[in-house]
Amino acid sequence: MISFLKVVNRLIFATSNEGKLKEARAILGIDIEGTALKIDEVQSLNEEYVAEKKARAYFGEIKKPIFVEDVSLRFNAIGGLPGTYINDFLRCVGNSGLLELMSNFTDKSATAITTIGYINDDEKVHVFKGTLEGQISEEEKGENGFGWDPIFIPKGFSQTLAQMTSKEKNRISMRAAALQKLQNYLKTS
Repeated sequence: MISFLKVVNRLIFATSNEGKLKEARAILGIDIEGTALKIDEVQSLNEEYVAEKKARAYFGEIKKPIFVEDVSLRFNAIGGLPGTYINDFLRCVGNSGLLELMSNFTDKSATAITTIGYINDDEKVHVFKGTLEGQISEEEKGENGFGWDPIFIPKGFSQTLAQMTSKEKNRISMRAAALQKLQNYLKTS
């Protein structure tokens, strides 16, 4: 049987974020096309629900196989917030505001989650999750990556994601784990 990836060699990723596109291309080893199409996103702390709704909305607009991702960053000291709202928090307060938020807590542990929703018809959204345990640093460190990479230190490491090379980050990241699950699904479907 010939796999989908061998036939298509290209996927559409519902993002215009060049950092995410670059990582997805490097991890999957195929051409990934981004899209600047904007949809109204459902708001929920449930990552799977958000990914499924986003995938259906994008598929409804473009009618082509597509994958979406929803990134969540849970601070254990504050009950898992900001969770799926991390992008809104970043837009409002930036990494410095997130560090300030965590400054009064001794528990700096956090969980980063990437949830991917893939749909190639309007019947079923396939959901793939990757997680990365870690902690929030005391200050921003590093120039690589994007978003909250300068404040997240993966468990077992002493550097933030932004201090790592792209190759190092792509080997351990929650996005890599989720994309590898998507890749395995596409190879066998």
